[in-house]
Amino acid sequence: MTVMVPPTASATTISTGAVPAAGSAGRQALDTALFQLGQAAEHLGLDDGLHRMLATPRRSLTVSVPVRREDGRMDVVQGYRVQHNVSRGPAKGGIRFHPDTDLSEVTALAMWMTWKCALVGIPYGGAKGGVGVDPATLTTRELERVTRRYVNEILPLIGPDQDIPAPDVGTDEQTMAWIMDTYSVNAGYSVPGVVTGKPTILGGSLGRAGATARGVQIATMAALGDRDPAGVTVAVQGFGKVGAPAARYLADAGCRVVAVSDATGAIIDRAGLDVAAVRAHVAEAGGVAGYPRADALSHADLLGLDVGVLVPAALEGVLTAETAQKVRARLVVEGANGPTTPAADDVLADAGVTVVPDILANAGGVIVSYLEWVQNMQAYTWSAGEVEVKLRDLMEQAYAEVGALAAAEGLTLRRAAHAIGVSRVAEAHRLRGLYP
Repeated sequence: MTVMVPPTASATTISTGAVPAAGSAGRQALDTALFQLGQAAEHLGLDDGLHRMLATPRRSLTVSVPVRREDGRMDVVQGYRVQHNVSRGPAKGGIRFHPDTDLSEVTALAMWMTWKCALVGIPYGGAKGGVGVDPATLTTRELERVTRRYVNEILPLIGPDQDIPAPDVGTDEQTMAWIMDTYSVNAGYSVPGVVTGKPTILGGSLGRAGATARGVQIATMAALGDRDPAGVTVAVQGFGKVGAPAARYLADAGCRVVAVSDATGAIIDRAGLDVAAVRAHVAEAGGVAGYPRADALSHADLLGLDVGVLVPAALEGVLTAETAQKVRARLVVEGANGPTTPAADDVLADAGVTVVPDILANAGGVIVSYLEWVQNMQAYTWSAGEVEVKLRDLMEQAYAEVGALAAAEGLTLRRAAHAIGVSRVAEAHRLRGLYP
């Protein structure tokens, strides 16, 4: 196990004077996160010392994860866990398994999680973890070995009072069950509160599986205001863990989902897709490509469709200065983390496109994770209806606060959301003081 020096925030790194240049996907995500923090710090008038503290992760860990393959080969992949900030409570954040995962990406995601938790008013700091591996290339037994070995390496950092992981890209309920078991075996007793997003039979919360997507739907309805959803068309980029249920929830709310995409392709039906049928096709065929009751579409063309709402729900950096120029939707609701670069934000703002930022739009997952953790800590269970009410209340309250600040100070929703989140974390730092 090797402790790495975290990506630091040098004077040039935290400058707000220029939009970050392109780099690797992970580096670009971190540059974007630091740029957004810089804008918030400037708006709030934070001093350079506090700005630097907020820009620097509290702890960063890089570990080597050996993988014993079924044919006897031994591979080694890299794993990461970053705790960005713990001033408001235990660290909280997902674990992703993806071949492009690196320390910069995980650091950016942990930072966004810090602001997200503060924005929606739950007592967590931000964290994130990941392993640079493609789970699709692993058997179930290999995946379990990777998970358990990774957890064993980051064991000193996690715990129900320290850092609570959750599912993310490439991980799911089963992954969380393995993590819970690995931690519990080391503790000598069952510790359900060490993770969230686990199966309900192991203490998972009702409503957690689709919570991020439900939050996207709630944020979309809030942004639409008094508009009749029956007249609203939607395109979803990324028909996966978040995008597929978000499409379903938006269709259930009355919107017409006309196009979706995933890694295999994109499809469109102007009359409206049967979302349930598309999901059934994906379950059988492995992707949306080849769905017989829609026309094929390029990924680029989906982003430029003339629709009411565009939901980017895949990975970071999809909307760049170039692709943003093609966006014709009047509302972009970010289901993914960091899908819009700062340069794209400027393009969309100039075009009059409203962007509901990731730290608000996709906060449903961490909200219900918090509710799951509370239930675990109290050995208590809420009904699905009670979870839904609590989720909706927190999402709608956060949206109202962001919208009010944006209107009062002439800010975009993203800048308003970051101003609120960063200010709450900064205030926590001020009240706690600096030790020693």
